[in-house]
Amino acid sequence: MHDTLRDCLRKTEKGKVAPTAAIVDSQSVKTADQAGERGYDAGKKIKGRKRHIAVDTLGLLLAIQITTASTQDRDAAKSLIQLLVALFGRLQIIWADGGYLGALVQWVKQLRPFGKLHLEIVRRTGKGFSVLPKRWIVERTFAWLYKSRRLCRDYEVRLDHSEAMIRICMIRLMIRRLARL
Repeated sequence: MHDTLRDCLRKTEKGKVAPTAAIVDSQSVKTADQAGERGYDAGKKIKGRKRHIAVDTLGLLLAIQITTASTQDRDAAKSLIQLLVALFGRLQIIWADGGYLGALVQWVKQLRPFGKLHLEIVRRTGKGFSVLPKRWIVERTFAWLYKSRRLCRDYEVRLDHSEAMIRICMIRLMIRRLARL
């Protein structure tokens, strides 16, 4: 249902169903005490889980992976990007932040040696707050998810249930957007 709604919304707003660009990022969230798998994100000082998502240029969810918070972004990105490449054959560019820098860039190029697919790292410019090109789209999607009271904290015991709650939230958002059109 989620994918059908996303395709319908993309068709009405962009004119094309298949995305050619994606933005990848992760978000650490706290878990409840009774929740199942969890880890500790030393950078954010959060005990919980990480949501790794890939969105299109409209901010619509393309792929999601839930891991423990101790998982590095580069490690989780490999399976997320493999899923993206398998689902969306027209994908040409993936934008990400500095947390994905390193061997992952070369690894993405090897996924399609003769095709056009590359990972572009969007770097910060200067000190302080500034809106980063293309990266603000995935941050806006995280903000949409965070508005859902159920997603402010991860209460689910199983990781697939946590993923399902995010998909349900996105379904609600897409139905609202389609109703306005």
